[in-house]
Amino acid sequence: MKHNPGIGATPDLSLRVSVATLVRVVFKHPLNGEWMLALERKATLQNDNVEIKSQPFGGAIRILDLDAVHDLIGDFHFDSEHSRAEQDFRLFIRPSSWSVLWEFCIQHLSRVDDPIIETDPKRELTEEFDDALKINLQPEQYVSKPVATVVENEAAPTENVHTRGYPTLRVYHTFEASITDSDLAHVMLKNSESSSHERISELVLEDARNGGKGRVNTILALLLKRVYDYYRDISPEKRNVPVTFENDPLDETVTAILEGMSAPKYQKL
Repeated sequence: MKHNPGIGATPDLSLRVSVATLVRVVFKHPLNGEWMLALERKATLQNDNVEIKSQPFGGAIRILDLDAVHDLIGDFHFDSEHSRAEQDFRLFIRPSSWSVLWEFCIQHLSRVDDPIIETDPKRELTEEFDDALKINLQPEQYVSKPVATVVENEAAPTENVHTRGYPTLRVYHTFEASITDSDLAHVMLKNSESSSHERISELVLEDARNGGKGRVNTILALLLKRVYDYYRDISPEKRNVPVTFENDPLDETVTAILEGMSAPKYQKL
């Protein structure tokens, strides 16, 4: 390998870039057949408080060919040791390299089985369904399709635990995954209904007491029509930030997976 990337920001490599998948997971309600939206509900212990938020499934894509990225933009660093070990597309780059990297992402994310970067949500979906439901998601249980590429062209401070506060530009490859297994749909709905904020908080504290990281993931299932109705009724500016929907805090990235929903921070391609 020609290039062995370092870790962390430097005066030269000062712009953080994150490239990830976001998946609109939907399923039919087992009883009434209405379409449901499933989000990943994440609870973490922060300074003795349990913070709960729900966001689309997905996560950082992997760089399959580091040399190709280096040939394109020159030196770069991963944002953490974990990102380097996983070859996650979470990098510190020169600010001047952003436009070239942005065009590179648009080009390669549209390809199936691209040899340079990961373009399929299967790995992240499988990992996150295991976290939330303790099941091994199988390809025959869902059908997925690419929807769009979404770009944030204005840098915003990241809340990533490894690089909190660094200005970050983001590219999202969005998908829809429709759950076709009715038994799995029932499990998802039951998990959501049994995961009250009080119960989740208890599990987080129990995990911390037992030496864990103080982290619990579950499913949040919402009527898809109600979600769309809610987002249509709020201003585009309010879609830029986290919102509270039916007492559940939703991450701002929910806007990015809803078709026909605009927000100033997102450019959908």
